[in-house]
Amino acid sequence: MVDQGIFGWIFASLLGLFVFRSLLLKNKGKGGASVETRVDCVKSTAHGECRSKTASDEADVIIVGAGVAGAALAHTLGKDGRRVRVIERDLNEPDRIVGELLQPGGYLKLIELGLQDCVEEIDAQRVLGYALFKEGKSTKLSYPLEKFHSDIAGRSFHNGRFIQRMRKKAANLSNVQLEQGTVTSLLEENGIIRGVNYKTKDGDARTAYAPLTIVCDGCFSNLRRSLCTPKVDVPSCFVGLLLEDSELPFADHGHVVLADPSPILFYRISSTEIRCLVDVPGQKVPSISNGEMVKYLKTVVAPQIPPELYDGFIAAINKGNIRTMPNRSMPAIPHPTPGALLMGDAFNMRHPLTGGGMTVALSDIVVLRDLLRPLRDLNDAPTLCKYLESFYTLRKPVASTINTLAGALYRVFCASPDQARKEMRDACFDYLSLGGVCSSGPVSLLSGLNPRPLSLVCHFFAVAVYGVGRLLLPFPSPKRIWIGARIISGASGIIFPIIKAEGIRQMFFPATVPAYYRAPPS
Repeated sequence: MVDQGIFGWIFASLLGLFVFRSLLLKNKGKGGASVETRVDCVKSTAHGECRSKTASDEADVIIVGAGVAGAALAHTLGKDGRRVRVIERDLNEPDRIVGELLQPGGYLKLIELGLQDCVEEIDAQRVLGYALFKEGKSTKLSYPLEKFHSDIAGRSFHNGRFIQRMRKKAANLSNVQLEQGTVTSLLEENGIIRGVNYKTKDGDARTAYAPLTIVCDGCFSNLRRSLCTPKVDVPSCFVGLLLEDSELPFADHGHVVLADPSPILFYRISSTEIRCLVDVPGQKVPSISNGEMVKYLKTVVAPQIPPELYDGFIAAINKGNIRTMPNRSMPAIPHPTPGALLMGDAFNMRHPLTGGGMTVALSDIVVLRDLLRPLRDLNDAPTLCKYLESFYTLRKPVASTINTLAGALYRVFCASPDQARKEMRDACFDYLSLGGVCSSGPVSLLSGLNPRPLSLVCHFFAVAVYGVGRLLLPFPSPKRIWIGARIISGASGIIFPIIKAEGIRQMFFPATVPAYYRAPPS
């Protein structure tokens, strides 16, 4: 009887404590700090409130990173009714020298996602095409926009302003929660990603849970290794300058100077500022601290700048705000993992010469949104993972076209002492200068308006054949025939490795991939 009394007292005490705790939490209301045994209270930067993370209000999706891909994805999924939790390392406005030009194809995706107003009120500039410069000659290449609404064009802007607009729009949705914190690892149980481990802004260790975790933490991602095979290449670095109160030779156009040793880019990012990006081949750049960079820019680069931009270029160098950024490329080689997905630069990168990164990211978001829309429940991770394998195939037309074009154009546009490479570079400039389909075709590929890999390959080898034809006319010689053969061989050596890395079957024959036909799980 004594033992039964003791056990009864213990049971009654525990029951009383449980009831008291429940009443206490209920009285605290929304402003209180509700803590679950596995997950602490999370303070929302967007709304300034604490939310309890119980089974009833746990997020449907965790997004790691709130850059272009993460912020756009958060708004897209939130608008579809998903409960989204975004964990971003730094919610202050980013200050970058890339991600500043959105191609027309990317702008169309922005409209499709309902985010087109994010390029408003940030002094964004319309971009209508490109201008190429080579050894004193120039040619203008306009986007083929005749069939589109007058508002459709490229946009260039300060990257940070654009991202902050998208973050604000996502945070305005009641079911989207933005939090500043650093994700340290993915939380795995029995081969399934259940959420993330992260540290808050104050350094507190926390854990967040969701049926689906989407990693969008950018080109320096520390989480991608468990979700893909990261074959990162750094072919060059950008040296960034900001020209003030200068005028471009061709208004509303991006400018590409085919300089020696590699291209130089100019494009307007506000009504008073022009971004200049000087490509420096290799992974090392001249030192800024000891003056080598200033000497390189003034003696090697400046003489090749169009005269209209020369004074502004020298003034920007003298001002001293010189920035550098490694240019990374990485083919998408995913490891389908239940409960997790990679997106953005964490998943796939290409040389930024063509400004296609944001177009690929926004296109990927449209594909993922359409795949997830029929699903009410994301909790069956293995089934969801198998279904989402179709994502990797459905994204290929846009992604592989832009990726391949970026890699191939960079190789062609770089100067080389090799005679065959030089002829290929000259042929590319002259081919684009022909006008008609010779310019509109490649530019429609570049702009993301015509994501057709086969069209890309046809135009690329048309440039090579054009170069060979010029060599052999009017009278071929053994030397010219040999150089012509090396042009074709060199063109093949440039484009075929890129195509192989992208995946020949997925790129050209996606309908033969079984995942292409995956139906939503019932």
